[in-house]
Amino acid sequence: MAKSEYDEGDYVVYPTHGVGRVLGIETQEVTGITLDLIVIKFEKDRMTLRVPVDKAANSGLRKLSSRKMMDTALTTLKGRSRAKRTMWSRRAQEYEAKINSGDPVSIAEVVRDLHRNADQPDQSYSERQMYQAALDRLARELAAVEKIDETAAATKLEKLLAA
Repeated sequence: MAKSEYDEGDYVVYPTHGVGRVLGIETQEVTGITLDLIVIKFEKDRMTLRVPVDKAANSGLRKLSSRKMMDTALTTLKGRSRAKRTMWSRRAQEYEAKINSGDPVSIAEVVRDLHRNADQPDQSYSERQMYQAALDRLARELAAVEKIDETAAATKLEKLLAA
């Protein structure tokens, strides 16, 4: 069995799915080839993902962000929105790519750019959906880093945005 940098119980981030927990490493035979797989459980999505150990780095799988990286993401939230005046479809693609990058600073940029205060114009349904997806993704990682629950993490993020 190949040695993996991920141990059972570790929280990890998979770019397109967010924060999951390593259940362990298992060996499976697929079409005559023996593979060591990292088994990751995504509680929120009720999903289990198996990533080959030797493909983990290329897939974008990573350990949780450091405290410093999370602080950078939180600082990004306080910055000024850089929402461009381009067509929504183009911005939506960019935001989607940032969310799926798994990078907390990029996700924080999406949250910041799509956040609306009470005195601002309403968002379209798709803007709200994307905002919520980015907020949830960021809150999940913040919760895991700070060892708090997701609701507390989301509340903390919303407070920073309102400040």
